[in-house]
Amino acid sequence: MPERLIPEPVKPEPAKKVRRSCVFSDLNTLDYKKALDLQLSFLNAKTNNPLEPDRLLLVEHPQVYTLGRRGGKENLIVSEEFLSSHGIKIVQTDRGGNITFHGPGQAVLYPIIDLVRAGIGVADFVHGMEEVMKQTVKKFNISADRSEKNHGLWVKNKKIGSVGISIKKGISIHGLALNVCLDLTPFSWINPCGLENVAMTSIAWETARSYQSKTNNSDTKEYERNNHKGGKSDIRDQALMNKACNIIVQQFSTIFDIDIIRE
Repeated sequence: MPERLIPEPVKPEPAKKVRRSCVFSDLNTLDYKKALDLQLSFLNAKTNNPLEPDRLLLVEHPQVYTLGRRGGKENLIVSEEFLSSHGIKIVQTDRGGNITFHGPGQAVLYPIIDLVRAGIGVADFVHGMEEVMKQTVKKFNISADRSEKNHGLWVKNKKIGSVGISIKKGISIHGLALNVCLDLTPFSWINPCGLENVAMTSIAWETARSYQSKTNNSDTKEYERNNHKGGKSDIRDQALMNKACNIIVQQFSTIFDIDIIRE
């Protein structure tokens, strides 16, 4: 009787990792409450249907102060009447952190992502958001890092970017804010993030200071254009804003290993 031939077992090919994706929307300039309502609508859609895509929103806000779960009004240095005279509203939110400021010239990124399905822990998510900002400013030759003082991104003792999130049923809302070329004055009317004696900075301000130190000539037209008169964006640099926004989205894609699908 012929010997039975037993075939060698076939080793299954390892399953290919499916790269995650999220739908990206550039909202340009949008009122803070309208942007929050949009986030909540996407959050509700994902809560009701797990197949709803993750989202990434890029936006600039008109001037507004937002308060976090830790409070914030106690960190106002000026009166609410003073803020009203400057057209600045105050909005209570459910994000982490304390009071902060948003305004034109600040890149705000809101990821609405199912962290549970993505296998991302909350601490890793916050760390990744800080890394997105760190790698973004690095493209402008700005050295920045995290600080034990507070979540976000710091250039030595000055804060250039903030992170404040909220997690609902494993899904993130709110996000990060990176100072690009905004008027920094309103930060001086609060204790930013609840911290006293904290200075804020921006990409425009840091690159201007770098240019000044290299040339030792603060009278040149290029320095004056980038200097923004001590942090005030009297001349808003749209080209700088566009470049920073493109980089921050690219870095989000790289650091979180996620494809960006532009809507």
